[in-house]
Amino acid sequence: MLHGSSVWLMWGGLTLLIPLFGIVLRYKPRQLILLWLAFSLGVVYWMINDSRNTSEISAVLEMKVSGMKKDAMSVLAAGTIVSAIKIDGDRVAFTASIHSIERHSTAEAGINPAAGKTKTAISGERVAVQVKLAAQAEQNIAASWRRGQKVKLLGSIEQPAEARNFGGFDYSEYLRSKRIHWIFKVAGASSIEVQSGGLSGSALLGEVDKLRQRIGARVEQLFPEWQAGYMKGLLVGLADELEPDKYIQFTQLGLTHILAISGSHVAINVGLLFGLLRLCRVTRETSIIIVFCFVPIYVLLTGFSPSVIRAGMMTMLGLYLLRQRRLKDGLNVLSAAALLMLLWEPNYLLNISFQLSFAVTAGLIIFVPQLLPLLRFLPSKIRSTVAITVAAELVSFPLTIYYFNQLSLLSLAANLFIVPVIGLIALPLGTTALLSSWIWIKLGTWIAYPVIIVNKLTFLATGWLTSHSGFMTYWKSPALLWILVYYFIIYTMLRLSAKLLLRHPLQAAMDDTAPLPSRPVSPPRKSYYSVTSGRIRHYVLLSSLVISLTALLIYGYRPLNSGGSGHIQFIDVGQGDSALITTPRGINILVDGGGTVSFRKPGDSWRERRDPFEVGAKTVAPLLKKRGVHRIDIMIATHGDQDHIGGLQAIIEQFPVGALLFNGSFSESATLAKLMQTAVSKKIPIYAVSRGMVLKPDSRTKLEFLAPITAWDASRSSLPHIKDQNAESIVFKLEMEEASFLFTGDTDKVTERKMLALENQDAPEGTDPDMKPVDMLKVAHHGSKTSTSALWVRRYRPATAVVSAGVNNIYGHPHADVVDRLVQSGSMIFRTDQQGEIQIIVRKGAIQARPKYGLAQSQ
Repeated sequence: MLHGSSVWLMWGGLTLLIPLFGIVLRYKPRQLILLWLAFSLGVVYWMINDSRNTSEISAVLEMKVSGMKKDAMSVLAAGTIVSAIKIDGDRVAFTASIHSIERHSTAEAGINPAAGKTKTAISGERVAVQVKLAAQAEQNIAASWRRGQKVKLLGSIEQPAEARNFGGFDYSEYLRSKRIHWIFKVAGASSIEVQSGGLSGSALLGEVDKLRQRIGARVEQLFPEWQAGYMKGLLVGLADELEPDKYIQFTQLGLTHILAISGSHVAINVGLLFGLLRLCRVTRETSIIIVFCFVPIYVLLTGFSPSVIRAGMMTMLGLYLLRQRRLKDGLNVLSAAALLMLLWEPNYLLNISFQLSFAVTAGLIIFVPQLLPLLRFLPSKIRSTVAITVAAELVSFPLTIYYFNQLSLLSLAANLFIVPVIGLIALPLGTTALLSSWIWIKLGTWIAYPVIIVNKLTFLATGWLTSHSGFMTYWKSPALLWILVYYFIIYTMLRLSAKLLLRHPLQAAMDDTAPLPSRPVSPPRKSYYSVTSGRIRHYVLLSSLVISLTALLIYGYRPLNSGGSGHIQFIDVGQGDSALITTPRGINILVDGGGTVSFRKPGDSWRERRDPFEVGAKTVAPLLKKRGVHRIDIMIATHGDQDHIGGLQAIIEQFPVGALLFNGSFSESATLAKLMQTAVSKKIPIYAVSRGMVLKPDSRTKLEFLAPITAWDASRSSLPHIKDQNAESIVFKLEMEEASFLFTGDTDKVTERKMLALENQDAPEGTDPDMKPVDMLKVAHHGSKTSTSALWVRRYRPATAVVSAGVNNIYGHPHADVVDRLVQSGSMIFRTDQQGEIQIIVRKGAIQARPKYGLAQSQ
């Protein structure tokens, strides 16, 4: 998973450890040499693969693939569609293999190859194509596009965005793992010319896509409303059409594996086919051949994802070995499937689905035999089901918290009771209904009816489970060493527990097919004391493992910032504001949450996407989870503008919130109204703050509020409606660890003058107000020229200033006059539009600032 010289450093380090492996695992020198050769060949193969994962387009267009996002370039390209077409609102996405490309002048209209510069041939480099449709009628045009067709594209090409926050999702690295280095953006379907591509592998997959769409249309006839999207995911892997709220329920309970076609789906369908062939009195050998041929067809129809490829390959290998009467060890079959997949595409190793699928399957093979003796108290009919579910939970836990940073305490119960119902009723009956509908649609509808009832009960259960708060836990992403130690402890505990419970562990471990001895052999006699002391040692070791596991989980559950220092994280939310303050005592204060501003007109409802990007749900909430934040103790909504409070809705829905502070006024904002309604429904205390109020979250932290200047009149029956929320922004001074910070929201120059005037009035007569500077200023209104006046800067003389603004924003923030004003005052300036997230660590008055891009600074 590494690049360049770091791979060879890893190889060298593990090579030096080879003798240690030999001592611990008791391998012979010949075995060690073979293992080292296999590992070395794997490293060489990976390096060859990684060295070929480069962009030919960058050399042709003389554009560099590294660093921050570059300006887009207008180009004309020709190639082939090599992925399924995804249509969501006004956006169409697919992958194209580019065969030729050239620069193109935007002044030249139409897709005319002769209009640009000389065409340059490209050897099939893949690009991610994003088409923004201009009219609703273009959705039908895009629906006619197929994989395998030739296309000419006129648009702009740009680099995918890198992660702009520490630990954030890196889209460029994600696309690189798919061998994609560029995004091709097209404005309207009229800028794409599509032609038939003839016979090819992609064209064959295009026909498969068409068949999947036909199957999806038939599912819509059998199942009503949202159930159609759910059953598409369950039966053929079309999971994109499940309603977002239903998908969230599955995500929170750890049930999304049901929607990803995997081993259970393959096993059920293979079992149904074997049962049908048995009813038709087909011989065992012929049945194996028929099922062997069915599996690759099923893999193709269900989307060709890594999990279904793994299940399909294991099934085919198992069937072949079964027919040859050589099927023995499941781990060998699993390893063979992994080896074949990685030889074909080494980058599968970076795929989450690949990792989870193989890890869980290996865990089932290894852990279930260890769990079965521990579950002897259960009836034999459910013992295996419980063992499989528990093993899957234990194995998937580290990867789940590493990638998704959350785990519901109800996940085990949900998988134990809901998954069997889906696997034994919804999936087989749904498949039967789908197949029967091609014979007679009425028959399929009748068979689908009980499935509809089961689906309703399923989502009633998931809705009820997710409605109970307090069961969701958030974990920071653990280190690789933590994961390895976890697996070692779990395996050792299970093995030792099974050994203690079995009366004759050696006899239980014997092969059932081993020949009996010619005469009875008396077991060696052991004294009572030696047996007792041995069991005591085992119990002591087991107790030590339990304590170690508990300590490991406690350490893993601790927040990332829990070292006793103060932390401020200015999260890059684009054109908006969001900052997380963590006090030395671990109190979390979230100041604003960013927000996605929509400029859609009322008649553009067709442009709405099923799961639109919202910065709170897609950026802020995942980052808080990744850093192990369990609770927001204080949420501050500085004012009612969308770019400040839009993202708070996702936070208040997903995290426990101790209190909500706002400026004491309403605006004509549906977002603010919904936020308040959610807070009331969750019984979160709401406080209107104003100048003069002081909040002390802990003994080393104090918030002194400077604005709004006018206090809320509690005698009024309703809150005042103020359209211009900027002037009513919450402004407060934070004192933490002997350092001072000034948070200003979107306040304007007029309010700044009023605050300064009140400060002069509050000073004792005949004395000047306290002119102590602040260590850091959060620049108001993203650096707009309407704020941060010269008088304001002279008064507070900030040593450091932070500007939160979006990359290439249309407002021109921060304004040049504001930047010059801060530079002349001697302030060090950090900007999220240039440097990404800015993290601040405070220790006894010493401040260290760490930007995502650039060098850390201390003062």
